[in-house]
Amino acid sequence: MPDRKYSFEVNRTSSAPAATLFRLVTDGGNWSTWAKPIVVQSSWARQGDPAPGGIGAIRKLGMWPVLVQEETVAYEQDRRHAYKMVGVSPVKDYFAEVVLTPNPAGGTDIHWTGSFTERIPGTGPALRAALGGAVAFFAGRLVKAAEQGAMH
Repeated sequence: MPDRKYSFEVNRTSSAPAATLFRLVTDGGNWSTWAKPIVVQSSWARQGDPAPGGIGAIRKLGMWPVLVQEETVAYEQDRRHAYKMVGVSPVKDYFAEVVLTPNPAGGTDIHWTGSFTERIPGTGPALRAALGGAVAFFAGRLVKAAEQGAMH
């Protein structure tokens, strides 16, 4: 049986400018300041170009002993951030993308999508619910942090 692919999508709107949202989502070292309780620890395994969160950057997120590593594969300033999971993962070929689009109200529309292939047959639906739920949580926390001006 071929590996089955799953995807999810989360849409949110923020009154914050795209630049603020982009800065928060691409700064892997500071996710723990706004993505709790799922992300208690966040750091850089490797910085990218441009530093720190550009192409090739790897952020480590989670709570010890479960830290996922995500590598930045697309970095379009204030518009688009895409990443893939690297290292040990419950899924194969995980890819996610955050697209930020200024809207007529003066805020930003957030379109966050993800896809993966199940590693163990039959686990896809539960993992889609878990990963999609986590991204929905992150999107909500991202909006809240950006609108509160949570940058240091």
